[in-house]
Amino acid sequence: MKTTNEKNKILVVDDDAGHRAMLKVLMTGWGYEIHLADDGTSGVEQVHQEYFDIVLMDMKMLKMSGMEALEKIVSYNPALPVIIMTAYSSVETAVDALKKGAYDYLTKPLDFDRLKLTIVHILETIYLKKENIHLKKQLGQSFVREDIIGKSPAMKALLNTVELAAPSDANILITGCSGTGKELIASAIHYNSPRRDMPFIKINCAAITETLLESELFGHEKGSFTGAEKKRKGRFLQAHEGSILLDEIGEMSLGMQAKLLRVLQEKEITPVGGEENIKVDVRIIASTNRDLKKMTEERRFREDLYFRLNVVTLEVPPLSGRSDDIPLLAIHFLKLFAEKNHRDIKGFTPETMDAMIRYGWPGNVRELMNSIERAVVLARSDYLSVDDLPFSAQIKDGRDGQFSTQSSFQKELLFKGDAPLVDIEREAVLNTLDAAGGNRSETARRLGITRKTLLKKLRLYGEA
Repeated sequence: MKTTNEKNKILVVDDDAGHRAMLKVLMTGWGYEIHLADDGTSGVEQVHQEYFDIVLMDMKMLKMSGMEALEKIVSYNPALPVIIMTAYSSVETAVDALKKGAYDYLTKPLDFDRLKLTIVHILETIYLKKENIHLKKQLGQSFVREDIIGKSPAMKALLNTVELAAPSDANILITGCSGTGKELIASAIHYNSPRRDMPFIKINCAAITETLLESELFGHEKGSFTGAEKKRKGRFLQAHEGSILLDEIGEMSLGMQAKLLRVLQEKEITPVGGEENIKVDVRIIASTNRDLKKMTEERRFREDLYFRLNVVTLEVPPLSGRSDDIPLLAIHFLKLFAEKNHRDIKGFTPETMDAMIRYGWPGNVRELMNSIERAVVLARSDYLSVDDLPFSAQIKDGRDGQFSTQSSFQKELLFKGDAPLVDIEREAVLNTLDAAGGNRSETARRLGITRKTLLKKLRLYGEA
């Protein structure tokens, strides 16, 4: 039951031309938009090509049986209600169809009153589900962060903008270096939007050639090019009423950019080799590690497309610009990979945590994640040390090899994943300072950090 003037769409699949025509006249009179398919194969293809609210399908057909078509439709879209039409003698088969995913079955000759009531009941159920989802959002459903970890000022500012932009239908451009987590931000936008219960389709524009990318995005007709053995539905049609992430859009050719611009302007696609334009309702989220503004100035990216995509820009900060988040991320990844690899790793030494905070992380969060997974797999003790990190040699070179051997006291003050990191660090630093008789240089040596870093921490604790 549509909430606008748009009619509900019903697909009738029946190889009896007279029965198809009769049902079309009948249900059109009830106010529905009726589409027809003369066999199971055609019915399945139409379901792949466009959205229907209901499928009304005969069980017995020559080219592809209703049962076979049902299985294919349910496999493709389990949420699409399929009503089976069957003769009285085939009721047992119809019951089997219910077990395989059919919504209901009607016996022939059809009871039109029952058919009408069944359709109304299905549409009311769909409408109530959508209203329930909308009501939950209106009541203030909390912002879902989709595993985005961060408390730094830069991440707080980013997430505040995401929370404001997500409920809108505006196109989003996400920028940032590789490995910063742009895809997580895109997921947070989709799953906090009114489209959250519809498809979220992702495609990497850099991984596919221009010719194949057009087919991948818009679909193609059978025989439209070598290897196109059957009709194929594109990603935009798959994302209908949902969102699509065009990752690395800066790698898209100028020719493809022009075709994408048309989709944004006209809200319709044309499959490769096809003549019919198909309307689509898709929110576009684009991401890139390139400077698109500079590329427009160099005429390597269309300025009109840039402004269409750049309604809201979200810049994901590099890890070097959010060092406050490194301990949180490190502990999260440690728990994740220790469980995954069945390792009993309890935490990090203070020296290791300090080294990770000071390291530049050119590969950003992805490098941190991979480094900790490697360290967990290869660790020889319960706590990860600097030598377990793949970049330990670079750290030592950067500090003139001034890593000291841990004292027995320091080994008791290790970073664990089951307590607040700030509290553990503060206790470790102050206890070491006390044990060193207040000598800050000695304290820094025992902790394996520089005196400058120690003074910074003491000022943070109000002890300077």
